[in-house]
Amino acid sequence: MKYTGWGNFPTADADSYRYSTEPSLAGVLSNNQYLIARGNGRSYGDSALSQNIIETKQHRYFLGFDEHNGLIRVQSGILLSEILDVIISKGWFLKVTPGTKLITVGGAIASDVHGKNHHLEGCFSETLIEFRLMLPDGSIVVCSKQANSELFKATCGGMGLTGIILDATISLKPIVSSQITQKTIKSANLKATFEAFEQYSHEPYSVAWIDCLATGDSLGKSLLMVGDFADEGELSYQSPSKIDIPVMFPSFALNRMSVKAFNFCYYNKVRADTSIQSVSIDSFFYPLDAITHWNRMYGNNGFTQFQFILPKARSYEGLHKILEMIATSGRGSFLAVLKLYGPENDNYLSFPMEGYSLALDFKIEPGIFEFLDALDRVVLEYGGRHYLAKDARVSKNVFAQGYPNLSKFRAVREQFEMTEKFNSLQSQRLGI
Repeated sequence: MKYTGWGNFPTADADSYRYSTEPSLAGVLSNNQYLIARGNGRSYGDSALSQNIIETKQHRYFLGFDEHNGLIRVQSGILLSEILDVIISKGWFLKVTPGTKLITVGGAIASDVHGKNHHLEGCFSETLIEFRLMLPDGSIVVCSKQANSELFKATCGGMGLTGIILDATISLKPIVSSQITQKTIKSANLKATFEAFEQYSHEPYSVAWIDCLATGDSLGKSLLMVGDFADEGELSYQSPSKIDIPVMFPSFALNRMSVKAFNFCYYNKVRADTSIQSVSIDSFFYPLDAITHWNRMYGNNGFTQFQFILPKARSYEGLHKILEMIATSGRGSFLAVLKLYGPENDNYLSFPMEGYSLALDFKIEPGIFEFLDALDRVVLEYGGRHYLAKDARVSKNVFAQGYPNLSKFRAVREQFEMTEKFNSLQSQRLGI
């Protein structure tokens, strides 16, 4: 059967396995090598592609909900959207959530996802009380920051390469309203964007859309959205209706002119320098989830996301240089997201560090990989690294230079004899 990530690149032939019980899962592990768990298929590249794939999404049940203390225990295949459908009306929300709610809890742990509040709350692993992990020999261990801490640090951000996450206990955030008070700040260039981020760094949530094709004095102009849950209101919640993209767009549909036209309209839809409005949870946290199959906009060849992070002291200079290169190339993305991050955690392959990240989508076309290789060199020059959950093409050397704890991660893999059992196309490409 053919599988692909959310970017529709690359494609892999794989045998897939489902399991009904934990002993049956142990049997799958016993009889096969080169396995990787797959949830909802929302990692962008090749991290959930392998010779053998274990499907986990059917294991999607609540195992417990302490409504008084805001603790849930869930199977790893449950979607964040399915959790939200239950907890919001009870006055709870996820402490950390990425820009899509259509991922599984297992995927959130394996990617150690982050959201618009990393500068204050950190990654998804900060919300974990514990999780159960099946190791290559079929044994099951409970992992937390206190128990089996080396496995915890290797699994959170480890892209499924340490075992099969079975279930997790997660701490939630109390809320009194399902509405977000959002402030939008319109900045004229990258310097103003950085100043706005710092000015509003006390706000719980912040993210900027950036015009990556702007040049000259307008280089880095953006719309910064900051906000928090309203202090009062209703807790009613229902997922909004969706728009579907039923077919693949022709490859020529996304080009310099169409992206430039979109960017002009999107930036100028905000007329005032600062505006405040009340918006829904989905509008603020998950805007792209309103478009089913939005990945089809990039055509049959697919796309790759280029997401990197730079240390704070060097973020402005490095981002300025990279944005100049992107604008000059004309390969800009209409989805360009800039975020501020707080201190990095102790997990061996977790992506964030204190600084700024930029994420852009590039359609697969002639010359794109050579261009991204050039951007890689700038990322390394400024001390940055790439996000594995979005990656489909970074080289082994570039990856290794960005992750100083890689040797510790490899040591855990060796200790528990994981290297032959759990493998993905990504891990083989990167030598992890």
